Amino acid sequence: MNALLFPGQGSQVVGMGSEFYNNFDRVKKIFKQADERLGFSISKLILEGPTDKLQLTENTQPAILTVSYSIFKILKEEFSFDFPSFKYFAGHSLGEYSALVCSESLEFEDALYLLQQRGKAMQTAVPVGEGTMIAVLGSKIDELNQLMKKTNEKNNGVCEIANDNADGQVIISGDKKKVEIFQKTLKDNRIKFIPLKVSAPFHCSLMKSAAEEMIDKINNTIFKKPSFEIISNVTAEKTNKPDEIKNLLIKQIYSTVKWRESILKMSREKVSNFVEIGPGKVLSGMVKRTIKDGNCFSINTIADIKNFTNELKK
Repeated sequence: MNALLFPGQGSQVVGMGSEFYNNFDRVKKIFKQADERLGFSISKLILEGPTDKLQLTENTQPAILTVSYSIFKILKEEFSFDFPSFKYFAGHSLGEYSALVCSESLEFEDALYLLQQRGKAMQTAVPVGEGTMIAVLGSKIDELNQLMKKTNEKNNGVCEIANDNADGQVIISGDKKKVEIFQKTLKDNRIKFIPLKVSAPFHCSLMKSAAEEMIDKINNTIFKKPSFEIISNVTAEKTNKPDEIKNLLIKQIYSTVKWRESILKMSREKVSNFVEIGPGKVLSGMVKRTIKDGNCFSINTIADIKNFTNELKK
């Protein structure tokens, strides 16, 4: 059984997708479509940078979607790959929009608009410098929840789990002062953490105003029943109902991304091959940390496609 995975923010790099752009007219058309829908040359930003502009959340989100969708279309239409062998599509945060586009639930141009607006709303939800995020390494989620509960009982503010990414990799998000207090707790318990260079505290309750901004935009967009089961970030359960998908996308903005649980869910459903489509190999690394016997394939070059299709023929 196979599952298709789509990356989220953090996987972006200037030049991503350039090999596909240079070799396939189909990709040039997709990039042009993105430029026209967004009203500026995101193609140039993806292919040439500058990095600081690509890193802006409102640009990063549609940029990663554009590259992921391009690779998917090449795999499907130029290499005639048979996706009916896949049971689930799943994406990490913004990657869930890529999963919906590629499963024919959401039009590419609609997803571009929603992600641009989502990025703007998330960026402006908290004044710059007032929020922060840290990656906590080597600890179990239950242990962190207990430590966080003690911190939250004694101090005002927001300090929440933003991403349960993999065994031993959890992202914390919230008010800068509150998260700094929690960092002291982590140090006292000899737990490793790394401050993240982010522009806002994503996937915590501080993002509720961003979610409110997106309610009408999401609800006024047409979503069809996806042709594959989607694993939701919010519930780590499968869904294929358009109205439910809309509600979950709104909640996703301020809720924990349950990626580890999503991978475990797919594994219990007999998925053994996890295929990551898009820039980077972040999700493959998360799968390997969580499912010891899972097979991971990262596809972000033409050679990757050839190696992957040859591997499946064995």
